[in-house]
Amino acid sequence: MSDSNLQLRSLITAGGELQLSLRQAKIPEPAADEVVIKVLASPINPSDLGLLLGPADISTAKAGGTADSPTITAKIAPDLMKGMAARIDQAMTVGNEGAGTVVKAGADAQKLVGKTVAALGGGMYAQYRLVKAAACLVLPEGTTAAEGASCFINPLTALSMVETMRRENHTALVHTAAASNLGQMLNKICQKDGVPLVNIVRNAEQAETLRKIGAKYICDSTSANFMAELTDAVAETGATLAFDAISGGKLANQILIAMEAAINRKQTTYNRYGSPVHKQVYTYGVLDTRPIEIDRTNVGMAWGVGGWLLTYFLEKIGPQATQKLRERIVAELKTTFASHYTAEISLIEALQPEVIKAYNRRATGEKYLINPNKGFR
Repeated sequence: MSDSNLQLRSLITAGGELQLSLRQAKIPEPAADEVVIKVLASPINPSDLGLLLGPADISTAKAGGTADSPTITAKIAPDLMKGMAARIDQAMTVGNEGAGTVVKAGADAQKLVGKTVAALGGGMYAQYRLVKAAACLVLPEGTTAAEGASCFINPLTALSMVETMRRENHTALVHTAAASNLGQMLNKICQKDGVPLVNIVRNAEQAETLRKIGAKYICDSTSANFMAELTDAVAETGATLAFDAISGGKLANQILIAMEAAINRKQTTYNRYGSPVHKQVYTYGVLDTRPIEIDRTNVGMAWGVGGWLLTYFLEKIGPQATQKLRERIVAELKTTFASHYTAEISLIEALQPEVIKAYNRRATGEKYLINPNKGFR
């Protein structure tokens, strides 16, 4: 095992500056129930960008340091610093999930040495990562680290959306930013499980991406007929639950209006309070940072908009139910839950301004993978 253990760190100063850097960290000895993973693949998810870049204005990013130890600084607007108080002057590790080879293990985890595993442990943008053996998911024989790097967040999120639907007595779903990596997984799950799914995209190219994988209900939010098409799709599917990755602006309200209109098509009597059927929109992303706009005029009184977080949901359903979801992911890792990447980059490349701008675009269909050991033996 190498003595080198570079970690990518993100720090925000009290003066309103983001600082990204690479630091050497000691590789700790594993306790009896721990392992050391040589990290070979870790995706850049939107949740990672939230910690990595925070609210920094990336257009102000400046490169510094040396070729082997680059740094990035960027400015943060004063009005965005209020929410950063808890992390001021802390050099935080980044990378929620990843995969690699177990190179060292404690006494109770020796069977994992040499295995390719995935882990959801934070701090995965590092050459080596110490984690609990119980946090490791052993990948099937012949699976590469890249193939298993994204087997936690997006797959568990997609499965948990369907599980939420069932537990809250809904029968169909609406999903926004639906051509994303996660959205395509959700489509495959819903097709396999017979769950009607209404997909909201923002252009014809994204719609075509979903058609190619068999999606039936696709609504383009830029279409002049968007509301009519969305209402028709919701009426046909009976969807009363939506997961919204956009969050800001009017889209959540438009979904509620479409749901209420679809339900009222079947009503035979007038109710001044609207339909008694509950309609729910959960926001789980922040692709649009504007406030959510709700006009209650056409949504009735039986509705809700709230936040939804994977971590909280898994805590709610408990370890046994979570394990069942994990087992399905392993069984369908190369089919339902396969991920595709735009590029594999090194830790050093991850701190190049142009590369940062590329992966910070969060463009649908683009997903970047960090290999912390790329360029190292």
